[in-house]
Amino acid sequence: MNNYIVAHIPTTQVNQRPCIPMVAKYITIHSTANLYSTAKNERDNLARVNNTVKASFHLVVDENEVYECIPFDEVAWHAGDGRGPGNTQSIAIEICESGDREKTLENAATLVAELLKKFGWGIQQLRQHFDWSGKNCPRILRMGDNWQKFLDSIEEKMIMSSTSNNNTHWAQESIDWCIEKGYFEQTDDFRPDDPLLRCEMAVILKRIFDK
Repeated sequence: MNNYIVAHIPTTQVNQRPCIPMVAKYITIHSTANLYSTAKNERDNLARVNNTVKASFHLVVDENEVYECIPFDEVAWHAGDGRGPGNTQSIAIEICESGDREKTLENAATLVAELLKKFGWGIQQLRQHFDWSGKNCPRILRMGDNWQKFLDSIEEKMIMSSTSNNNTHWAQESIDWCIEKGYFEQTDDFRPDDPLLRCEMAVILKRIFDK
């Protein structure tokens, strides 16, 4: 997306950037709980020399820009689950609460959609901070139906992106792999964005375990 800034914090910030290798499997959504801090403020706080707090994140987004603070193949401390999968297998995105909230959420949805497309993932790879540790975070998105609206916005952007990209589906590589392995069947009416039925899942699982 526009205004995407790669500004990795120094490796000398051992409390925030442990430099532990990671193979990401999820994306975890957070909210900064700070009504005045921008993405740049949040990034710069991680890089502050006297910052002794063992907490960090990979990305932070506000109404204007995104900062990539830690590479996606390194662990960040954000999920509150110690050496559990939240910290060691997920990319952390902090959503700022300052400025134009709707614009910030729009940017966040665009960012997540692009990341899911990049990794060949679907929204099933998304988690809330709450899912790992029970903390009420991302607090605003956890109010009412805000989380579902956020997911719907992400899905809409992914569909629009796949339609505009020469009609290539965002998960085409994964779909092709499943077809090659015999888990899916390529038919004229194949609709990759339709919900998966339980009977279809049963067929897929049987094919996997019959291999």
